[in-house]
Amino acid sequence: MIVSTSGEGSAMSAIQMPAPDGPVSAVFETPSGDGPWPGVVVLHDIAGLSGDIRRKTRLLADNGYLAVAPDLFSRGKARCVPSVFRDMLSSKDGRATRDIQAARALLIADERCTGKVAIVGFCLGGAFALLLAPQGFDVAAPFYPSGRGNYEEVLRGACPIVASYGANDPANRGRGDKLERVLTEYGIDHDVKTYAGVGHSFANDLPAQGLLRVAGLGYDEAATSDAWARIFAFFDTHLSPGFQPGGPNV
Repeated sequence: MIVSTSGEGSAMSAIQMPAPDGPVSAVFETPSGDGPWPGVVVLHDIAGLSGDIRRKTRLLADNGYLAVAPDLFSRGKARCVPSVFRDMLSSKDGRATRDIQAARALLIADERCTGKVAIVGFCLGGAFALLLAPQGFDVAAPFYPSGRGNYEEVLRGACPIVASYGANDPANRGRGDKLERVLTEYGIDHDVKTYAGVGHSFANDLPAQGLLRVAGLGYDEAATSDAWARIFAFFDTHLSPGFQPGGPNV
């Protein structure tokens, strides 16, 4: 298993992805070799399709996943941000969820994809990762998901979930424990961990880290490395060809 953000491997590909409401800009990353590979949809935070998200998309490809990161703000950030947040909070189908499902469809249609697709998201994207967990994805991996924390409402029938929270995140206090309770009650395979001593966005290596740390939002390498190790171990199990949630697995 390769865990690296060096950008090694095939070159990043900027694409225009077809979607029901019109084309969406996206980054598409391919592993080295011939495949086939499971797919992963990567969802950005409020910063949009930043260099950090692009590096994470490459990280997934370096670890053997066909990865696409759609820009949910690609039709214009000023216009898209309010509508994307409405879609997230309403827990209903909207343009953002249709764009995300279009990214999943793009992967499934690719002959190099095994047909198994996970969804990974950060903050805003983490909320969508949970919201769409019951909607055709095989695994969801949210980092500190924003939103209302209405897990009982949105997660019935969800796919397996591996989630990561920061104990010092004021927007998500107690939500890691809540998510674990709901997933246990619903019988959904899961791995939920809350990291001590870190806050919101601990896994996003963004500019101005000094200021972010003052605000309790700084990047934490140890927690990030552990979270990715958990995710890749979870993916190895749940994206294998013979895995069936709640059934016999080979």
